[in-house]
Amino acid sequence: MKTIINTPHAPAPIGPYSQAVLVNNTLYTSGQIAINVQTGDMVLDSITAETTQVMENLKAVLQAADMTFDHVVKTSIFLSDMHSFSEVNAVYANYIDEATAPARETVEVANLPKFVNVEISMVAVRS
Repeated sequence: MKTIINTPHAPAPIGPYSQAVLVNNTLYTSGQIAINVQTGDMVLDSITAETTQVMENLKAVLQAADMTFDHVVKTSIFLSDMHSFSEVNAVYANYIDEATAPARETVEVANLPKFVNVEISMVAVRS
C-alpha cells in the first residue's frame, strides 16, 4: 500500500510529485533543496547554510512519517560543484551517526532545480 507523505514543515513540491511516499515500511523522499518553509526564500548564503536547510527539510519529511535519520538506509547527494563536498559532508555528519551511517553516493551534476548547489534525497526503513 502506498501512502503519500506531506508536511507543512517542509517545502511544498514544485511539480507533480510528493514530498515522500511510504510503501509498507519503506519511505522514499523526494530530493530536497534549500527552501526555507517559513519565508519561502532560498537559503543560498553559503554551502553550509544551504546544506543545513536541506537537512532540516529532510528531517521534517522524515518526522511526518514518524521516522528519524536513524531510519535512513540510503542517501543520494547531488552537487553542482564537487569542490563543496567537504563542507556538505561536514553538515551531513551533524545529522547522521557515523557508526550507523546509511549507504550513500555523491554526484556532481550540471544543474539542479532552481539552480541550487545541493539536493539530497533519502530512503528510510522502519523495522
